[in-house]
Amino acid sequence: MPATSMMTTVHGKWILAGEHAVLRGSPALVFPVQGKAMTLSFTSSERDLSVEFSGEHGDELRLLFWGVIEKALEMTSRTRSVLHGHFQITNSIPVGAGLGASAALCVGLGRWFAWRGWVAESELPEFCRLLENLFHGESSGVDIAVALSGRGLCFIRGGERYAIEPRWQPEWYLSYSGKRGVTSECVARVKALWTRDEVLGKRIDQDMREAVAMAARALQLSSATEGFDLLAEAINKARTCFEHWGLTSGEIGSHVQMLINHGAYAVKPTGSGDGGYVLSLWRKAPPADLSSLLIPLN
Repeated sequence: MPATSMMTTVHGKWILAGEHAVLRGSPALVFPVQGKAMTLSFTSSERDLSVEFSGEHGDELRLLFWGVIEKALEMTSRTRSVLHGHFQITNSIPVGAGLGASAALCVGLGRWFAWRGWVAESELPEFCRLLENLFHGESSGVDIAVALSGRGLCFIRGGERYAIEPRWQPEWYLSYSGKRGVTSECVARVKALWTRDEVLGKRIDQDMREAVAMAARALQLSSATEGFDLLAEAINKARTCFEHWGLTSGEIGSHVQMLINHGAYAVKPTGSGDGGYVLSLWRKAPPADLSSLLIPLN
């Protein structure tokens, strides 16, 4: 007898280095955010499909849900008339903040389509990536990859990807800049820079590749004593790439400066930039008056 219910949990993500350049074949270092997740539960019935949202950021998925469903139906040559049952979606990942909410939704619904037998498991990564194009314009697949795997990855679009596990535990945190970012607009802005000045575009991508290599090397050193300074240099180098792309002005720039003023050794946007969340690295625990703003990544 076929199963009549399913449940899956997908975590949010943060990127240490590699944003934007990953679209052009550069590597990226990406990790799950264990404290931010979306859980999708489904129960079959004879009734028309219904969905209920809950959680801190549940309602933010309401407008996104049906667009993803319609796209998935189109990709599998089906119509909404075949959908029956009830979804319960609980979400703590903020939408438009660079923590992978759209990828989590695409992976959750992709797994449901696979559970229904409408998508092969082997096709799931590309199926979910194409769904995420709804939000990013062009998805590299990096958010999808970490959402599916649930572990830290060194990701190369269309190429090798492997698990990455730090050998020491950095004192690093995420914090919200106060402004939502729009990934598709940020991607378009970077592409426009390439159109205006391809030489500059290539140089920034090369700087980001170097930041990724430095960060990966730093995390594989045996201790914070050996790896901290190299990791801080990598994070700050990645931030300069965002600055050259023009994605650190306004609220996010002010937030970065606030963290530096409070003692952060290295700070950068994580995600597309121009808003969203910021990664900060500290030599020791940050000041207590910032604790309510910071999400620990330990």
